[in-house]
Amino acid sequence: MRYLLVCCVAWVALLGGVSMADDWPQWLGPQRDGVYREEGIVERFPEDGLKIKWRTPVGWGYAGPAVAAGRVYLMDYQLSAGKIANNPGAVDRLEGKERVLCLDASTGKVLWNHEYDRPYAISFGGGPRVTPTVDGDLVFAMGAEGNLWCLDARTGKVLWSKDFVKDYGAKTPMWGVSAHPLVEGDVLYCLVGGEKGVALALDKRTGKELWWALSAKEQGYCPPTMIETAAGKQLLIWHPQSLNSLDPATGRLYWSVPLAPAYGMSIAAPRMSGTYLFATGIGTQAVLLKLHASKPAVSEVWRGQAKTAVYCATSTPFIDGDTIYGCDETGALMAVRLRDGQRLWQTTEPTLGKTARGRYGTAFIVKHKDRFFLFSETGDLILAKLSPEGYQELSRFRVLEPTNSCFGRPVVWSHPAFAQRCCFARNDKEIVCVDLAAQRQAP
Repeated sequence: MRYLLVCCVAWVALLGGVSMADDWPQWLGPQRDGVYREEGIVERFPEDGLKIKWRTPVGWGYAGPAVAAGRVYLMDYQLSAGKIANNPGAVDRLEGKERVLCLDASTGKVLWNHEYDRPYAISFGGGPRVTPTVDGDLVFAMGAEGNLWCLDARTGKVLWSKDFVKDYGAKTPMWGVSAHPLVEGDVLYCLVGGEKGVALALDKRTGKELWWALSAKEQGYCPPTMIETAAGKQLLIWHPQSLNSLDPATGRLYWSVPLAPAYGMSIAAPRMSGTYLFATGIGTQAVLLKLHASKPAVSEVWRGQAKTAVYCATSTPFIDGDTIYGCDETGALMAVRLRDGQRLWQTTEPTLGKTARGRYGTAFIVKHKDRFFLFSETGDLILAKLSPEGYQELSRFRVLEPTNSCFGRPVVWSHPAFAQRCCFARNDKEIVCVDLAAQRQAP
């Protein structure tokens, strides 16, 4: 009987009726590499567009969604007083509530929410920036002013919490806390700043402090990044003065390389490809490092110059083979040769549009098989092929209307999630679930 049941399930799966759906439990996906691995995904969008499975109202937020075990987790801001002016040189002083929402991934129904009063005094004050991190029965949520919550993923019950300002004397960065916490094993790694240090390791179940590391004037915005090298695991912490490698177990410094982006904007996560490590920020700050084969050390291969490399602002680049693809501070998507930083091509089609101009044009880059999903600040989901030879757009679909603004143009700056053969994306009014499943062929 058991054999018959297994055979039946396998046969149904072969026919396309059953398949295992992938999760997207954190920023950049299951492996934090920006790769979407599900099968049965559309290779071109239908002529009449993609299907929106559901829409659910939400509030302000740059934070992208996470999807795990049939649920969607998202943070937003319910504004009650003040005006979001988005002046990069001044703070927005706002009153309102931050919320952590849990939705049914199939229907968009809100299952629970955790909310708390949270005044803002940050620039570009349109809500939380950090994608929730889901780890089994735990969800970790980080607010824009440094409120860290460990919640029961099923019920929303608070298991423990930290207030970076009150608990550690941290100063909220000008543009809000933006570094997505990282879970590795039993440890939660955070970027904090303040009197004790820049980087903090916590026991993920209790919130107990395990170690502090590094000292800097500012903590910046770059998420902690774990890399696996021939010399073992290394925890990368990039603050506005330098890129640093730490022993994940102790916080001991392995190596440090100067890298100081303009305005303290250490944002994009360093990307590893083979034995190379690339880091980039605005103000012509980019470096390619070679990882040592037998010890935690690096050597410098090249640094970016005025007309080489790509200087990413608000989104993290993607390395594919010998090519780096990233959104430059000029507003264009660029292709750059990894081995020497030579620029190969650039286009604003997937960022600002064909004719638009503007700085910090943004598209969030996710690879699926031989093509890429690009979620543009225009609210469009784009399917494209990227190669050293050029940009080839295959399909485009308007998912959301831009509800925020940057330098006078409308934008939606939120990284989507790709899970359950769907794209989950949000602006400052709603979150939507877009069906990406390939249409079945008639027998």
